[in-house]
This record gives sequence, C-alpha cells and structure tokens, in this order.
Amino acid sequence: MIIPYDNCCDGRNAGSYGNTRNCLACGDVEGKFDILFNRVRAIQKKSGNFDLLLCVGNFFGSTPDAEWEEYKTGIKKAPIQTYVLGANNQETVKYFQDADGCELAENITYLGRKGIFTGSSGLQIVYLSGTESLNEPVPGYNFSPKDVSSLRTMLCTTSQFKGVDILLTSPWPKYVGNFGNSSGEVDTKKCGSALVSSLAMGLKPRYHFAALEKTYYERLPYRNHVVLQENAQHATRFIALANVGNPEKKKYLYAFSIVPMKLMDAAELVKQPPDVTENPYRKSGQEASIGKQIPAPVEESACQFFFDLNEKQGRKRSSTGRDSKSPHPKQPRKPPQPPGPCWFCLASPEVEKHLVVNIGTHCYLALAKGGLSDDHVLILPIGHYQSVVELSAEVVEEVEKYKATLRRFFKSRGKRCVVFERNYKSHHLQLQIAQPGAAYFYVELDTGEKLFHRIKKNFPLQFGREVLASEAILNIPGKSDWRQCQISKEDEETLARRFQKDFEPYDFTLDD
Repeated sequence: MIIPYDNCCDGRNAGSYGNTRNCLACGDVEGKFDILFNRVRAIQKKSGNFDLLLCVGNFFGSTPDAEWEEYKTGIKKAPIQTYVLGANNQETVKYFQDADGCELAENITYLGRKGIFTGSSGLQIVYLSGTESLNEPVPGYNFSPKDVSSLRTMLCTTSQFKGVDILLTSPWPKYVGNFGNSSGEVDTKKCGSALVSSLAMGLKPRYHFAALEKTYYERLPYRNHVVLQENAQHATRFIALANVGNPEKKKYLYAFSIVPMKLMDAAELVKQPPDVTENPYRKSGQEASIGKQIPAPVEESACQFFFDLNEKQGRKRSSTGRDSKSPHPKQPRKPPQPPGPCWFCLASPEVEKHLVVNIGTHCYLALAKGGLSDDHVLILPIGHYQSVVELSAEVVEEVEKYKATLRRFFKSRGKRCVVFERNYKSHHLQLQIAQPGAAYFYVELDTGEKLFHRIKKNFPLQFGREVLASEAILNIPGKSDWRQCQISKEDEETLARRFQKDFEPYDFTLDD
C-alpha cells in the first residue's frame, strides 16, 4: 500500500541468517508439553540450539488443560520457535480458532488449515492440517480433495517448480511402504490417506513428516524421477514419528539439518542416496486410484490474467505489457491461483475492477477501497501470493519498479509516500511491503528507512492506517477505519480516472 505522508521516524532492517537450518520434527504431543519441551532443552544443551520445531499429529490431547494454560498465559515458555498443525478431531477444534493460523502461546504458532510457509532463509514448508474426508463441506478437522488440489495448483503449475523442502501432514500417505523397507505393524496399503499420497507425489518434498499411528517409521529415500526417462531429481525422505512420552520409547523427535532447495547447487541437490528406491506412488497400480480422488483444476487461458481496462483500447494486453501483432503470441505463464475466492486476484470476479488504474506484466495498481487520500493506491501481484517473500524474481522486479515510479510521481506533485505491508490474517499480498518470515508488519519510507516488526499475537489489523491517520501525520483520525471512508462507485470511478490520467506520463508499461 502506498500513501502520501509528511513525517517519518527512524527504522531498522531485520537480521539475516545462515543457509543451513537445524530443525526438529515431533510426532503426536497429545498435551504432554512439559515432556516435549524438557526433552528439547536437553537436546539443545547437548547439541546446540535448533532453529525451529515442527509438530505433526495431535498437538493437544484429551488431558485437562492445566498444563496448557501455563504456556498460554506465559507462566511457561517453549524453548524454541514451534510450529504445529491443526485439529484431527472435533474435541480439539476449539484450540484452533483462526483457520489462517495464529500464535497459540509465546513461541508456539498454529500454521493454519493448509498453505505454504517460507522462512527467512528461503526454507519452504507446505502444511496440511486434519485428516482426509471425501465429502464437502468438510469440518474443521478434515481436509478435502479440493484442499489438496488447491495446494498442488498453487505450486506445481509453474515451469520452474522442482519441489518443496518439507511437507507436514498428520496422516501417513497411503502406499508409502511400496518398494520400501518394512513399516512394521502399519499396513500402508490399508492405512493412511490417498490424498496425502497424491500431494506428496506432486510436491516432491525433500522431507515428509507424519504421525497418528503411534509408531516410528523412517522409510528408505525414494526417487522423484523415472530412471533413464527423466532428468534426475532430488530424493524424498518420509519419516513417521511416534507419540511423545510413549512407554515403548519409540522415537518421537527427529533432528535434521537442511539447506533450502533454492540455495543449493543443482548437482548437489539431485545426488541420489545409495539406498534410494522407486517412488512408492508410481508404477504401484495405485496411481490411477489416487488420481481419481483429486479433482483436476479447471484450466483457463493464461491470458485472462492480463487485462487492459482502458476503454479506448478495449483489448487484452500481451504478456509483455505491449500490444502484440504476432498471430501466435507467446503465452504467458499462468500466475499462482488462490485456493478460494480472493478480493485481490485480478482474474477473480470479486475484484472491483473499476478501482484498477494501471496493469503491468506481473503486478497492477488499484485505488484503495475507502482510502486515506484520493491517491491512496495498492500495488498488487496479478497472481495469488500471500506475501512478498513468496514472489518470484520477475514479480519482485516489477514491484520495485512500481515503487520507484510512484515515488517519482508523488515527488512531482509535492508529496511523499510511505509503503507498508501487513502479513497477518491476509490471503493476498497488498503492498504494504515486506520482509520474509511468518506474521510481520513492514514499513518503508521514501528516504530508504525501514521498520520491521515480527507479529506474535493480537496485532491490530488497522495499525498502518491508524498511525498514518493520526494527528501527528495526516491529522485525519476519523479515517483510521476504511469501512468508515467508503464512497459511491461513481465517485470511485471518477477518482480512478483522475489518477490514471495524472499517472500516465510515468506509466512504464506503455514504453516500447
């Protein structure tokens, strides 16, 4: 979001980290928080600090809440940043009130129903909460074929997609034991989720963690390519973990180090372990039955994501941002798609297109609904991205170009601007711009100064507007809530046309 402003304050950049992430993964905690975190403290005392703890399976149990209350109220604190999956049964849904994820206690974060988490190092973690259900609508402790399909579509439709670093699910993938070492008492032909199998096959995680079966199983690594028919790809390691504090002393905590895929040398990434096996979900006779449960995403023309709303021209723009005279123009790559309705994806019917004032190749500008000023604008990606950290290099480049152009535009009019992003309880990036990580609030001033705040809990959703609308800056405190600033559609159209005309001399999308 870009808003003209008068005064600003000093800020600092977020810190940077090394490439290797030292991680812990855990099985069903079932409310035994003290046992888990005491064990983590002992491991860290012996082996050094870890960066994060990933919990799959049932985080909460049927035990009384007294132990959890100590963590929830801050009497006790998790010794490491902990990320957990959601409910697997009706009994524990009450702990996960926000489907998009939230902080449950200090250092303990619920990731959400499904999605992609990208850490500051570039480590990419895909998560899917709940257990399988083939019926719609699904309750808060299940996932459906549509959920799995949307995750695959968000990631797998780009030509550059190679896989993800980590996949977190609670159920095992069905058939994971095919071609592998024995899975013990668990019959993988009957147990587990075929939807998770399909997800694992599509996403090609380097590590896949699951739980719920109260046992430990580390499968031999498996290939993600067909030998002699496809280029070599990285291998996948599936690890199922037991429940915390189990009397049989089965392994419930797994330590590993990982360099994010995007930072690895290609040859190093695809090195095959000596004990690698065939893919358990391929050539198993089950691939077709797995695929039947996943509804294929509706394919639409990639060009529909590139709109020209200029009534004078009245035609779609090419992927280069210019009119194409070629009878066979190159088709642009389809941008990432949202899992459901989105107010900001340009192809979505929910978008109020009369507010759109400029469209580039990867991003577009729109006037803010209920803006703080008549020239309060948003920079938004055309495809569906939740935050800046998820943007591809070409999208980031165009975002920066829009920011620089808007600064020149406002300066020419005797104004300054502030850019900010809130990556908290938001589905689609609205610029407001960002640093990588989980929930955060980021501010960038036109002097180059930046402020970054890591959101932990109960962050006011209108914080950016409230600060800018305050008496110290814009002195319009009555406009701190956008819902109180809405005007008629006719007035919005007038403001949009005015901004479009004023911005035209700076419109780089018209350059030859």
